[in-house]
Amino acid sequence: MNGFLLVDKAGGMTSHDVVAKARKKLGTKKVGHAGTLDPMATGVLVLGVGSATKLLQYVVDGTKCYEATIRLGQSTHTDDREGEIIETIDSSEVSYELIQSELEKFVGEISQRPSSVSAIKIDGKSAHQRVRDGEEVILPSRLVTISEIQLLGIETIGKFKDVNVIVTCSAGTYIRAVARDLGEVLKVGGHLTELRRTLVSPFGISECTDLEEAELISVADGISRILPTRTLDFSELNEISFGRTVSANESEIETAGLDQSGNFACLLLNKEVAGKKLATPILVSMKE
Repeated sequence: MNGFLLVDKAGGMTSHDVVAKARKKLGTKKVGHAGTLDPMATGVLVLGVGSATKLLQYVVDGTKCYEATIRLGQSTHTDDREGEIIETIDSSEVSYELIQSELEKFVGEISQRPSSVSAIKIDGKSAHQRVRDGEEVILPSRLVTISEIQLLGIETIGKFKDVNVIVTCSAGTYIRAVARDLGEVLKVGGHLTELRRTLVSPFGISECTDLEEAELISVADGISRILPTRTLDFSELNEISFGRTVSANESEIETAGLDQSGNFACLLLNKEVAGKKLATPILVSMKE
């Protein structure tokens, strides 16, 4: 029972809820996820099962894409619709051109302060749990990269402006923070009302299904879409099983080693050993 599940997460449940259901469905505790989605968010959630749990870090690092709706004119303490309203300001007169101009300034490498109710751990305890426990949490800013923001349209709803966007970004980018910060620069406040993740590169929403319908993708099929691969012969597999080196990979990044049947066997990384470049096993798949 090893592989990846591509799930279209429904709203109203946490990423951990999905993991718990997958554990029950598959009859194993060895299930994890790549990249937390808030309860209100829907879309791509990649689960790793069995040995694939050790490879989720390579999925987490992939480019993300989101469809989002930002409501201008209202701030909340969570920067999304599930939080308590802090302030309401009439934003109906803010122009399309100004919103578009300010959105463009978020593209590139930017310094972003994560929402205080994010999953980031502070001394082993998540920020959102500290907020629920009554603590005041202000997280330090971090560098993230937003490669594109596509403005789909703007709708005026009473005193509010609902801004529909598609955001393509690096891992670690918070779309709630984009909503908050856009509202701040426009001086009307803002929060996120809808969020759907459509890509955790290289896995897109078209491949995802409800958990009950999701079928395992083999470890080899999944990791080969993320990292370069090489096929190992029997003698190389034997060397690796003892933690010994084999001939160097063609690529200088981590490379997935496959056996003769195409099954995932290990991760290999080139290193200098006694003045010679060789591929060293950094993860070996254990038969269960």
